[in-house]
Amino acid sequence: MSNLASFFVNNKGLIAEESSTIKGQKYRLTVLSDMLVRIEYSPNGIFEDRATERIINRKFDKVNYDLTESDILIQIKTIYFTLTYVKEQPLSPTNLKILLNESNKEWTYGDREVRNFGAPAYSLDDYNGKLPFQKGLFSSDGISSIDDSLSNVIDENGNFVPREQKVVDIYVFVYRRDFSKCLESYYKLTGYPLMLPRYAFGNWWYKNEDYNMQDIGDMVATFYENNIPISVFMLGNKWHDNISYYNLDQNKFPNPETLANFLRQNKIKFGLTISPQLGINIDDKLYALASESITPINNTISLLPFNASSSDFYFENYINNLETQGVDLFSLDFNNIKDIKNLFLLNHYHYTSMLTKSNKRSLILSRNSLIAPHRYPITYTGETNVNWDTLNILPYYNALGANMGISYVANAIGGYKNGIEDDELYMRYVQFGVFSPIMILASDAGKYYKREPWRWPKLTMDIIRDYMQLRHRLIPYLYSESYVYHKVGTPIIQPLYYNDPKIKDEPKFINQYYFGSEFMISPITKHKNYIMNRVVQHIYIPDGTWYHFKSGKKYPGNKYYRSFYKDEDYPAFAREGSIIPMSLDYTVEAPKSMEVQIFPGKSSIYNLYEDDGFSNNYKNGDYFITNFEYTYEKNNYTLKIKKFDGKTTNNIVRERNYKIVFRNTRRCVTSIKENGMEIAANTYIDKNNFIVELNDISILNSIEINCTGEDIEIDAINLINDDISNILDDLEIETTIKYKIDEILFSDLPISKKRIQIRKLRKYRLEPKFIKLFLELLEYINQV
Repeated sequence: MSNLASFFVNNKGLIAEESSTIKGQKYRLTVLSDMLVRIEYSPNGIFEDRATERIINRKFDKVNYDLTESDILIQIKTIYFTLTYVKEQPLSPTNLKILLNESNKEWTYGDREVRNFGAPAYSLDDYNGKLPFQKGLFSSDGISSIDDSLSNVIDENGNFVPREQKVVDIYVFVYRRDFSKCLESYYKLTGYPLMLPRYAFGNWWYKNEDYNMQDIGDMVATFYENNIPISVFMLGNKWHDNISYYNLDQNKFPNPETLANFLRQNKIKFGLTISPQLGINIDDKLYALASESITPINNTISLLPFNASSSDFYFENYINNLETQGVDLFSLDFNNIKDIKNLFLLNHYHYTSMLTKSNKRSLILSRNSLIAPHRYPITYTGETNVNWDTLNILPYYNALGANMGISYVANAIGGYKNGIEDDELYMRYVQFGVFSPIMILASDAGKYYKREPWRWPKLTMDIIRDYMQLRHRLIPYLYSESYVYHKVGTPIIQPLYYNDPKIKDEPKFINQYYFGSEFMISPITKHKNYIMNRVVQHIYIPDGTWYHFKSGKKYPGNKYYRSFYKDEDYPAFAREGSIIPMSLDYTVEAPKSMEVQIFPGKSSIYNLYEDDGFSNNYKNGDYFITNFEYTYEKNNYTLKIKKFDGKTTNNIVRERNYKIVFRNTRRCVTSIKENGMEIAANTYIDKNNFIVELNDISILNSIEINCTGEDIEIDAINLINDDISNILDDLEIETTIKYKIDEILFSDLPISKKRIQIRKLRKYRLEPKFIKLFLELLEYINQV
């Protein structure tokens, strides 16, 4: 696999600008950017210019810095940091310091970086309350480092090999609060994330059952009978025969190409889970040939191990064969944290080998190798336990991915194993999965693991179906956000503490996260109150104004709220001025009919990115970007739709139907123009939204919609008193007593007297559970 080791490497970018390098006999300091410096110390005076596993580019733009030098000291100053080093001395906290300018914060060699916020570790397999971390890039000090001293390098033959010399090789990021610029330098150093194929953003099915071709056909049919879309059908580890771990069982899959064609016709990709650590069995018909290049385990002849550094045979004879039979992607079940180097090599070779064999984009699902994992797209958190504790940690853990440049963290939605199957837990898992970068229904084998939505009570299944349909409708938005992540390195998932550091220390809000540029999510990870049949959710709304995505309720920002959510509701919020492109059907392809949701309050711009969804032609400009520009003024909204960049292709629709949804808007006077000419359109009111429908619009044409009138914006501010009134309305309490409760709750009495009046309702035989409930609700009355 030597030709793949240097796949990401730009050989012309391995040596930094000469003007950025300050070198002595035993040290070399390289100012890569105004916030990134490389520090090397080599007792033998030999410095490393080759690529490493992690570092693939060092040729940054020229940096302006001040250099002060004496016989003893050297000082380097940029706009972000001041580095001081005692020349030629072995690195230590006393002879190497980096000061964050305009602060009292500094980094010294050997610094433990205790204010580092952490990043996802290897996996969450069997998570039991102790959360595993590794060091990330985000720190409240605004300083972090990467020690690359022990990384393998890529030699002149293109192989990963250990370094010949014992050296110190550290990269220090000094960014103050400019974490986006830190990520920019990190991606330039280690490589930008590549584009995922479009199907990756749909619903995945991944259950470790002993499926055959008929079983798969029946499962797909049942998904479609229940109107639940899926885009990936992933098999667990029971698909191979008893002789080879890498050949499809011919008894179960006599015609794999037929299976692949069936799935392809249904717009579903075919995936397999493989376990390379199982090695090659002596009964495998290719064993003799493999043994010529692979050494047996413990000098026995029973098993040939997987060794990624010498695995040409594995790819050429097994993986290629599976791909020829129609396999589109692989889940790499290499679960051995003690062999993290081999996991990295496996991820690297699998991903890059698939990229080199065709023009299709590669995709793998694997645990975190901890070495530039953003390059190997989907990081899987492993075989997690089925319980509320696991669900509660997943949003926080996913958001930590941004601290090491990861966006595509995938979880087993529903939990993978053990635990108790509970419909409320499963439903909340699914809702969280819909607002995650990757959505995979997954579990171990067994009929009592109920990942099939139709196996739950009808009301639960209806909710699950609605959300899984929403997931596919959101693919245009998710795909556009993935392009931004690929192009400029803005993570799709970001924790709120990037903008509001205080949230890091507030447990009630630590799970909240931004979901792309337009959404903020406050995931539900706890049981509801069964008396009122709702979850009480504590929510922090960031600066600005935000709207509940489903109801349109308005939430002024920089405030704390308590809100109540029924089973079918979820705390997903759109920022003011949001433009959210959605499909009107459940296809994973660029849709013919599109819904565009627009929230009031602020002018904004959104670029919808589209390409064929599977090839690398986008690198040559074969894509299309549609620009949506929304100008907001009181009682006067204008939306312009026009081509922004790219070219049309055979895989992108030439004409499109638009359903423009102006949220929280009354009926308006509209002017609609196509290429400057007035055209007719269907307009109507749906609840609190004003709808404009346009049909058969060329994607090359420009559209302008102007909406005017008096008081056209519906304020819809969220009032908790309304929520409590709705709770009272739903409770099974005698109606005459409801009036008495309402009178007490919403009176002008002080809260102490309200408590007394509520307790007195015992004389009307109001059950103690309701009295307790209303005493709790009193704490929320009059909150806005």
